[in-house]
Amino acid sequence: MNRRRFFSLLLLALICTAGAPFSRAADPATFVVGPFTFKRPASFSWMPVNPAGMRKAQLKFADPASPSGPGVDVVFFHFGTGQGGGVEANISRWLGQFSETGDKLNPVVETATVGGTKVTRVRVERGTFSSGMPGGPTTPMADYGMQGAILESAQGDVFIKMTGPAAAVKAASADFEALVSSALQGDKGA
Repeated sequence: MNRRRFFSLLLLALICTAGAPFSRAADPATFVVGPFTFKRPASFSWMPVNPAGMRKAQLKFADPASPSGPGVDVVFFHFGTGQGGGVEANISRWLGQFSETGDKLNPVVETATVGGTKVTRVRVERGTFSSGMPGGPTTPMADYGMQGAILESAQGDVFIKMTGPAAAVKAASADFEALVSSALQGDKGA
């Protein structure tokens, strides 16, 4: 095969694969955030993030009941020892992203110790969520829900927040809990 034909075939192969859809097979089955290893539920797809950014991992859940809808985002943050603002500050920030307050929002906050790790779970069934980066422009998203978990660790807390349309968050709830539980096998928070 001459060089010209070889490079033509190589170029054609690159063009054909460049437009290929992202393969779910490439999604990692497990991933690490801080001192915790998480097992990704099959219903959640992997979303690439900038490893130098604030987000350490991100997953997406496409609600089977509304596959063309916005779906649910699950984001993971880990800032290191003594960083990230702590449990109460993050709960306040997460709840502050909703327009409603107090009884109208009706948040559920629960704390437990699992396998030596203190875990705080936060849930909002339905409200108007302000989507966007902190300090930047936001977009009010009506009828949104949120489920979060904060895993405390001597190496720095891990913050996990799932947001999306309320019905989709509810549909993803069991898989979110399985995701959080997968990191709590044993005492990783010490």
